[in-house]
Amino acid sequence: MRPTTKDLAKAAGVSLATVDRVLNGRAGVRQNTVDAVNEAIGRLGFVRNLSAANLARGRTYRFEFLLPEHGDQFLDTVIARIEEARAAFAAEFIHVTWRRVIGRDPHQIGRLLSEISPEELDGVALMAPESPQVRDASGHLPERGVQLVQFISGQRTPGGFDFVGVDNRAAGATAGQLMGRFAGGRRGEILVVAETMNGRDSLERRHGFDQVLLRDFPGLTALPSLETRGDAERTRVALHNAFANHPAIIGVYVLSSEARLALEGLAMVCNPRDQIVIAHERTRFSEAMLMDGQLDAVIAQNPGHLVRSALRVLRARCDDREPLASQEEIRIEILIRENLGSSIGV
Repeated sequence: MRPTTKDLAKAAGVSLATVDRVLNGRAGVRQNTVDAVNEAIGRLGFVRNLSAANLARGRTYRFEFLLPEHGDQFLDTVIARIEEARAAFAAEFIHVTWRRVIGRDPHQIGRLLSEISPEELDGVALMAPESPQVRDASGHLPERGVQLVQFISGQRTPGGFDFVGVDNRAAGATAGQLMGRFAGGRRGEILVVAETMNGRDSLERRHGFDQVLLRDFPGLTALPSLETRGDAERTRVALHNAFANHPAIIGVYVLSSEARLALEGLAMVCNPRDQIVIAHERTRFSEAMLMDGQLDAVIAQNPGHLVRSALRVLRARCDDREPLASQEEIRIEILIRENLGSSIGV
């Protein structure tokens, strides 16, 4: 039988009320009493049932996903998974909301984060480009009692905020390895297309992609990143100019999460089947392009796992626990036309 709080009180020689105060970190307990309770916890192997404790106290968790204002099918998929999680996690007293309020102005994001109050939210999953303003405002959230995880856009760093998403450098390196293998020894130039290079996820993917090409495929040259800013006409013109000025292009790597505009623009200026085309994230559009042969591979991450992981990490931090790292590891998935029904994780 696992030890109970009654067993703990008896072993420590204190009352149940005192055990409750120690477990919940309340004031008014002498240090020698706290030490006695903690010693009994170690000796008995007591593990607190947080769900039961939260039920007894009527504790609820209020978590919110702050998402970009601008986004396409991938973001729509993420929101659909958040809605699923809202229903699934309600039984665990977790109230989940989301807002599309993250713009491109880092000062706007900083102001938004500074207005978040612990009276309204216990934790935030933030999908935003990195900047000094965002880092500073994010750092003040835990100081005010609001937990934070970087969501999709970011990177796990020692001593930094929790990050939920794939290792973006590894994702870019995977794209580089696929590009080189698909090239089959041919020499040529690779066009790299991004919505913006301001996000750390884009920078990390580009770094991993370049590393692999330089190391393993010296016959392939990655061109400077072409930024579309999410504008269809800008994308079309930029792609047209790129192909006009670089006739040696044999491959295109779309490293942004939202690839539809870039892939539609590509089809307007060349025959994608004549190129090696690799993109990120599984959407209705990327699935259709894979099936049609206009896209060779998609490097993806599971949106449902992303959302559930963010919620579990936030809850662990609210409970002053370390998240279970193995459970929250997001796999890199490689999709090709032949395995759309059963993705391959690496």
